[in-house]
Amino acid sequence: MRLLWVGKDRTKLSFEKLFTLIGQQVASKVEFVCSDVCLSIRRPYLEVIAKHCPQALNILDRFHMVAKLNKALDEVRAGEDRRMVREGYEPMLKNKRWCLLKRPENLTDKQRLSLRELLAYNLKSVRAYLLKG
Repeated sequence: MRLLWVGKDRTKLSFEKLFTLIGQQVASKVEFVCSDVCLSIRRPYLEVIAKHCPQALNILDRFHMVAKLNKALDEVRAGEDRRMVREGYEPMLKNKRWCLLKRPENLTDKQRLSLRELLAYNLKSVRAYLLKG
């Protein structure tokens, strides 16, 4: 496996240049295509991939996937915290952001304990954390 191309612009035209450069013979041998998750470019990229190398498996890069999952989890946490405060509950999600967003191996002892306590509750934030895996 090797990297064939990194585009300068996020356009369909820019991506088409790759296939002009490598030709159909090489394109037909491409097995995997890794692209970022940016929604504004995703559909055009998929169209170009399907046209030039339909046999290739499109893989979304881990960095952008984790970033999107973390953003969604943080929005769930913040919204749930605001709702709990509005409804008069104790703000248990305040200062818990990094407990939920950090990799488990990077948590401090205090954060690890805090996360363990948080996981005992049936909260949307906890379900989102568990879904993130």
